[in-house]
Amino acid sequence: MRAPRWLRRLAVSGLIGGQAVSAIARGRIGVNDLMNELLEAGPGSFLIVVITALAAGTVFNIQVVAELSKQGANAAVGGLLALGLSREIAPLLTATLLTGKVATAYAAQLGTMKVTEQIDAITMLRTDPVQYLVVPRVLAMVVMAPVQCLLFFGVGIWSGQVSSSLLYNIPPSVYWNSVRTWMQPEDLPLMLVKALVFGLQIAVISCGWGLTTRGGPKEVGTTTTGAVVMILVTVALMDGVLTSVLFG
Repeated sequence: MRAPRWLRRLAVSGLIGGQAVSAIARGRIGVNDLMNELLEAGPGSFLIVVITALAAGTVFNIQVVAELSKQGANAAVGGLLALGLSREIAPLLTATLLTGKVATAYAAQLGTMKVTEQIDAITMLRTDPVQYLVVPRVLAMVVMAPVQCLLFFGVGIWSGQVSSSLLYNIPPSVYWNSVRTWMQPEDLPLMLVKALVFGLQIAVISCGWGLTTRGGPKEVGTTTTGAVVMILVTVALMDGVLTSVLFG
């Protein structure tokens, strides 16, 4: 019996990711290609991250303060929001947003190149397609995913403070004191570790799915959908593992 295709593609994606990491370690990086991918994964995605972070911080506060006010514990809202954002919400939602914005582009671009035989042409020119196409995308996501996550956290915590002051009359000094009291020094570094791992997953799986596309142009859409589903599933599973290891 043959293994399911998704499992074979996942294994191939792992091999491609290993080759890309090895090439990065050896310094085989195309600077121009890297800059283009950094723009795609960074400034090209800032707006959606900022908007989602504003909504997340505000909605979280509306839900939490309503319950804390019944217990007379409004002063704890900033700390709860900071912990929720740093340990779960910021890295997980950032990964989800980057999957929708960046991973779909990676899978579609490489899938189109595969079915139109551009990958074969690159190979015939004695150029390593992994080094040429995958390495810049992997490195861009590894660099920009933590940056996007930190942006999400900063905007989310600020929107929480604004909504607390405007909607529930919680003084900013009380809010920020709660944040400083509840957060631990390692919370932000561990949040960035989560984001880095998720960024690596997103890039490796989306590129792997793109390079293993077969058939005609219609298969590009199937590949893109499959990559997104696999990324979301594996990120959710990895999130459980990382949360247990880092914060357990």
